[in-house]
This record gives sequence, C-alpha cells and structure tokens, in this order.
Amino acid sequence: MGKVREFIEYNYRHFNSAALVDAAKGYEKHLAEGKKMLVSLAGAMSTAELGISLAEMIRQDKIHMISTTGANLEEDLMNLVAHNSYERVPHYRDLTAEDEWTLLGRGLNRVTDTCIPEEEAFRRLQQHVFDIWKEAEDKGERYFPHEFLYKLILSGVLEQYYEIDPKNSWMIAAAEKNLPIIVPGWEDSTLGNIFASYCITGDLKPSTIKSGIEYMMWLADYYSNNAGEEGIGFFQIGGGIAGDFPICVVPMLSQDLEREDTPFWSYFCQVSDSTTSYGSYSGAVPNEKITWGKLGIDTPKFIIESDATIVVPLVFAILLDQ
Repeated sequence: MGKVREFIEYNYRHFNSAALVDAAKGYEKHLAEGKKMLVSLAGAMSTAELGISLAEMIRQDKIHMISTTGANLEEDLMNLVAHNSYERVPHYRDLTAEDEWTLLGRGLNRVTDTCIPEEEAFRRLQQHVFDIWKEAEDKGERYFPHEFLYKLILSGVLEQYYEIDPKNSWMIAAAEKNLPIIVPGWEDSTLGNIFASYCITGDLKPSTIKSGIEYMMWLADYYSNNAGEEGIGFFQIGGGIAGDFPICVVPMLSQDLEREDTPFWSYFCQVSDSTTSYGSYSGAVPNEKITWGKLGIDTPKFIIESDATIVVPLVFAILLDQ
C-alpha cells in the first residue's frame, strides 16, 4: 500500500475527506471492471501544475480521454517552455489596481498567485504554432486544436525551450499516447485569439481548425464505440464548458438521435468549490443530471466540495498507489 493512500485511508473519515476516499475507490472499481474514464479540466489546472500527477495517470492508462478548456491545453505547454520566467505572487489578495497595472506593464498575466510571462510563454510558442497551422492550410488539411499541438510536441521543435522535467507535462504524455482530447470553446484561449487575429489579417482561414460541432460529432462516435453496455466514467475537475460540453453527448445520442440503447455515464465525480445556487451548472449536484438523461439512478455519484488543486493530486495518488 502506498504511503499517501495509507495516510488518507486512516485519517480521511468524514465529510469532504471521506467523499475523497469514496470517489477514489469508486474510480478504482470502475477501472477494475474494464471501463474507460473521461477526465474534464476546467479552471487553471495546468498553471497549478496538475501535470505532475495527471501525466502519470495518462501514462498508466488510468485516463482514456480528456475534455479541457483551451487555456489548460496551452498553459501546460507555456509552463513547459517558460517555467523559469513565471513569478509567484503569494500576497495576491493585497494587490491594488495599480499593482495589477504594473504587472501588465511587465508583461505578466496573473492567475491567482502565479504570473504567466507573456513574452517567454505566448510568443515562444506563437511562431511555431503558426508554422504548423500554415503548413496544414497550404496542404488543404484540417485538424482539431489539440491535434495541432500534438504535431508541435512530437516534432521536437519545443525541446530547445524545455524548463521543467518533461515527465511533468501532461500534454507530452497525452501526445505520446495520442490520447483522445476534446477542447470545447477553444476560441476563447490565447492561441484561439491569436488564430482569430491571423484570420482577420487574412494570413489563415477559419476552416483550417475543426470546430466545436465537429468535436461533438467525434465524441458521439467515440462514446458509441467505447461505452459498451455500461457506459464511460466521468471525473470532472471544476465546472464550466469542459464538463458541460462532453456530458451532454449521452442525452444527445439517446434523445436527439433516438439511440435508446445508449448507456448513461457509468461513474460521476465532481471536484469543485462551487455550491448549488441560482441555477449554477458548476454547483449542480449529481442527481440533477438524472433529470437531463445524463446519469442513471444507479450511477455511482460523488461530489467533493473542495479546492481541486488540493484534492485531485490526492485522488490521483491513491489511484497510482503512491
């Protein structure tokens, strides 16, 4: 038994700590039964360096698909190539508007207590990403956003910039596995904005990047071909579109396409500090998803109301027997 697991199982007995243990054991049981697991990434998990544990989960085949915001997709690579220029601001709660303005002037974009260096991170990637976008367009080829970044990683062109151990990059682990990824709402990411700017100037065409509708169509095929009779598991980190987009594929298949034999998601866990209030999707309890045809009555359901940057590495440590 791993040391982390031993500590958690002995000490985490009630409330959110007990929910953490139950969710981890449910995830473990799900995998032991031969079922696949989707993990969704919201917030700024890559900037929180979740890749340290997430990459190993991918390498050990404990994650079979990821749904992520465009920000998490690119911020893992930004951390990979510009980590030494990041600045931590532990006193971020005390910053004034003038302090924030000063950070902007220095090219530092703040995410809670961490500042991403614009020049070293964004611009270091931009030219290389443009080159693969342009090459595909000139050949009349189209790819999903994550596929372009896989090409970038596997080309080796970024290796000259690596500033962290590459084993801690979840995007490298995913690229090496060719892990299925969907990136709903990619357009609102920094690279999405950059791509849009090239389209406005006429350097690229919008059609070079496959769309969110095409992601949903792809996901419908993936779920149909991989869910079997019992369904795929859903481990949701945070809320937002990273979770809302993929979970809808089940009611779409069963209701809109009238494939009534489509199984519900077969496991569900959400790690979030958002509470149920005023129609919040992010804070909706799992049972609400029953009414939308996403989860069944008997689907194992867990909710851990806590900080994902603390909770998720512990859940992963249990699953990795660390």
